[in-house]
Amino acid sequence: MLKFKRRMRDTTNGPRTYVAPSTKIVGTVTGQGSYMFCGTIEGDCDIKGPLTLAEGGRWKGTIRATDIVVAGTVEGDVVAEQRVEIAGTARVTGSLSGNAIAVAEGAVIEGDIKVRSGAAPVTFQEKRGESVAPVKLHANS
Repeated sequence: MLKFKRRMRDTTNGPRTYVAPSTKIVGTVTGQGSYMFCGTIEGDCDIKGPLTLAEGGRWKGTIRATDIVVAGTVEGDVVAEQRVEIAGTARVTGSLSGNAIAVAEGAVIEGDIKVRSGAAPVTFQEKRGESVAPVKLHANS
């Protein structure tokens, strides 16, 4: 039986670089620390730290970071050094890759999912929406 652990969105702490919804970035984004993107980004990124693409945020390009939470729309690959969390509001057209991947009910993924750790399937409950039905995740190595 799996022990319940808090999800990444609940455990991220410290100061965060915030990109407002009205902001558009074109080009390569690199940096270190925690990032929250709410706007539109066209280009690739390489972040050493946690990255969140908020609901309503749009990303066209490859996202690379230590831990990644996607609640918006991505046209490109999502590559995490550690964990990927896909919220129920997310739409990803591209592959997901990480040591652990959690996908909430309602998310749309058009691409491959690659779990590098070979871990057993994980279940979590989405508690931010109206539905709290358990979601069964599959780990494929």
